[in-house]
Amino acid sequence: MVARDQMVGPWQIPVADVAVTTTAYDAYTGEAMAMGERTPLALLDAPASGRMAIAEAVLNIAAAPIAKLSDIKLSANWMAAAGYGSEDQALFDTVKTVGMELCPALGITIPVGKDSMSMRTVWQDDGEDKSVTAPMSLIISAFAPVTDVRKVLTPQIKLDKGNSHLVFVDMAQGKSRMGGSCLAQAWAELGSDAPDIVSVDQFKAAFDALQECVQKELLLAYHDRSDGGLLITLLEMAFAGHCGFDINLSRLNGDNLSVLFNEELGAVIQVNNEHWSQVQAVFDKHGVASMLHVLGEPLAGSDIIVRRNDEMVIQESRSGLQQRWSETSYRIQAMRDNPECARQEFEKIIDEDDLGIQPKILFDAAEDTAAPFVARGVRPYIAILREQGVNGQMEMAAAFDRAGFTAIDVHMSDILAGRVRLDDFKGLAACGGFSYGDVLGAGEGWAKTILYNSLMRDAFAAFFAREDTFALGVCNGCQMMSQLKSIIPGAEHWPRFVRNVSEQFEARFSQVEVQASSSILLQGMEGSVIPVAVAHGEGRAEFVSPEHLVSVEEQIALRFVDSHHRIATSYPDNPNGSPQGITGLCSSDGRVTIMMPHPERVFRTVTHSWAPPEWGEDGPWMRIRNGRVWVN
Repeated sequence: MVARDQMVGPWQIPVADVAVTTTAYDAYTGEAMAMGERTPLALLDAPASGRMAIAEAVLNIAAAPIAKLSDIKLSANWMAAAGYGSEDQALFDTVKTVGMELCPALGITIPVGKDSMSMRTVWQDDGEDKSVTAPMSLIISAFAPVTDVRKVLTPQIKLDKGNSHLVFVDMAQGKSRMGGSCLAQAWAELGSDAPDIVSVDQFKAAFDALQECVQKELLLAYHDRSDGGLLITLLEMAFAGHCGFDINLSRLNGDNLSVLFNEELGAVIQVNNEHWSQVQAVFDKHGVASMLHVLGEPLAGSDIIVRRNDEMVIQESRSGLQQRWSETSYRIQAMRDNPECARQEFEKIIDEDDLGIQPKILFDAAEDTAAPFVARGVRPYIAILREQGVNGQMEMAAAFDRAGFTAIDVHMSDILAGRVRLDDFKGLAACGGFSYGDVLGAGEGWAKTILYNSLMRDAFAAFFAREDTFALGVCNGCQMMSQLKSIIPGAEHWPRFVRNVSEQFEARFSQVEVQASSSILLQGMEGSVIPVAVAHGEGRAEFVSPEHLVSVEEQIALRFVDSHHRIATSYPDNPNGSPQGITGLCSSDGRVTIMMPHPERVFRTVTHSWAPPEWGEDGPWMRIRNGRVWVN
């Protein structure tokens, strides 16, 4: 039910302001969660750090359509070195300003929170007393109901919506206080003047104006100004949009350094030219039109241009700046993971030919091919099979329910105890998740509970032998079924699935090409390139021999592909390192299909991390209705 994760746009850049889930598998209402923290400011002004943490959380969650400010509820995580120096006073003053002043003024409540009051460590090293003391910290988590998850904004600049402006919403009324900023910290400085809320009433009015624009769909993109300041805000929007921009600082007072890098409250919005007058009218109605400053416009290509009147301040390439922005993460990744995979992902940033996620759908995803059969009132039973720790059963059941089946939750213990008989089912879907706590080889362990128990082995062998049944294995279920190949007709050369080449659990939004195969679930989808969720630590297909790989050529159902729809051989387009991008197979007769990706997590368009705007309610993976048609 995840409708907005941290990865934004076709190039999957981790810059989202807010996390959003839907309230149900058939709803557009949802819940939003965002965070805020300004701990470095506490070294200058502890109450200001608390006020700014709350304001940051509110501006982050503002990317989602929320009926009113008071709908937002906060969780406060307080941390301090109790009893040390002036930390008790800093904590008291911050709690007072948050609990008795700011939140009541905003109409926001804090129903829950926690505290950690031991944020000081003391030890001895060669007889020398040493200590580390963390500053007073307030970490805010904000939660709110969402009126329509389809209207949630991201920082991705969009170039396909006509001419547009990049507009700065300055909620600090021109102030450019640099205390505690990332720029100051980069030079081992702290500064002396901390950013703070200038006017609570003006802040509330700006939130209301932004929300009205979000509800009326007048904005193309949104990103709040926080860590790094205005320049980083703009760059992250350009990274997500794979584009450049040309902005002019002439309308902003102050020297270029403080204007670009202060971390006062504010946001940047992208506004289509034809909606600009409406946006101005909305802000004027709320009395905050003076906050709006047109900075410039986005550019196709990779040019990052910042000027003040005719003076050039910055002229760089977007890809080069993005690599510098990512370098710290890359160096950590290279030490922690497979360094070759880290290098491939880092070098991909400067590939100007990278088109990102590029779906190619060769069928009508909106067509309900099972409708004639469902209309007769017949809904065949499908077993949604799970084992200890599996957590993908709910979305799998929802997908097959929409496809026209009656989905029945079946735990392995139900079969073992005789409470459930596989004879009663036409279909079986083995779900993904963390079986047995996702220990190494968990899928194989699941298979052995079947193979090494005569009752279970006979039940599953009889199910697979029936010619009126079909089965799907996803993720852990894929690993498990691959080890049942001895009792699945036509699966004798399937691979096993082992540790990813990256040496890490891969949770990504990838794309696969549907191959021409006999899989009954993928009929009519051949040649289509479809985005899909990936979440596994052991997804690399390992074949017993090269001959086995050759022998399953006609049984290959899915391959990972790159942005040009070529077989993905490098990371992260091929997230697990499988040979020839293989990530899905079927039995020779097509009745059993296994795959490592999670199509059940993206059977609705709104649950895609990114999808073309013209897609309707059903995502392409709802063609899983093929199973219902086949049963009939």
